[in-house]
Amino acid sequence: MIATPARMIANVAEHLQDDEIHVWRLDYRRQDGRAPLLRVLGAYLGTDPDGIALTEGEHGRPALAPPHDQSLGFNWSHSGHQAVIAIGRRITPGIDLEQRRARPRALDIAQHYFSADETAALVALPAAERDVAFLELWTAKEAVLKALGRGIAFGLHRLSIAIHPQQLSLERLEGDDVRAWQLQRLAIDSTLIAALAWRGDPRRVRHEVLASDA
Repeated sequence: MIATPARMIANVAEHLQDDEIHVWRLDYRRQDGRAPLLRVLGAYLGTDPDGIALTEGEHGRPALAPPHDQSLGFNWSHSGHQAVIAIGRRITPGIDLEQRRARPRALDIAQHYFSADETAALVALPAAERDVAFLELWTAKEAVLKALGRGIAFGLHRLSIAIHPQQLSLERLEGDDVRAWQLQRLAIDSTLIAALAWRGDPRRVRHEVLASDA
C-alpha cells in the first residue's frame, strides 16, 4: 500500500491494532536527522512533531519521554537513502536495515564476532550466497539487540540466528528464553535487507511505504 499525502500517515496510525506492528519504509537523507521519525510518531500521537520529546536508554535506544503515550513502542533504522520505522502498542520492537552489497570481509567479521554455529553456516555456503546470508544474520542480530534495549556492545556472539528459506529463527539468546521472542525477515525490496524482532506474542506486521513528498 502506498501512502502518498502526509494525511495518510494519520489515517493508518488511527487504525493501529493491539495485535499489529506497523512498519514504514521511507526515503532518508542524513541531513534530515530524526525529522522523518518524529513526523511519523506525531501522526500516531496526534501531536505536532516539533513537540515530541525523546529520551535515550542506557545503551542509546530512543523512547518517548513523558507525558507522551508510554504504551507506544517504536524503533527505526536507516541505510543509504532508505529508512524503516516499526511502531506498536505495548511492545518494544527492534528493526534493522542494510543495503544489499558485497561484503568481502564477511567471514573474517563472522569469525571474530559471530557465534560458532553462525560462522560454520556461512563457511558452508557457496561464495555467491555468503554476502546476503551475512547481512541477514547482521540485521537479525541488530533487530534483537535493539528490541532488548542493548547495542552490539552486548556481544554479537551471545545470540545465535539460523537462516531458513522461509524464515529467520532465534536459536539462542544468553540470559533469555528464545521461545518468548519473534523474529521476522522483512521483504522490503531487492536492494535492501531488513529484520524485525520483538519479545512477546506473534503479531501481524503491516507494511506501508511513505512517499518522499509526504
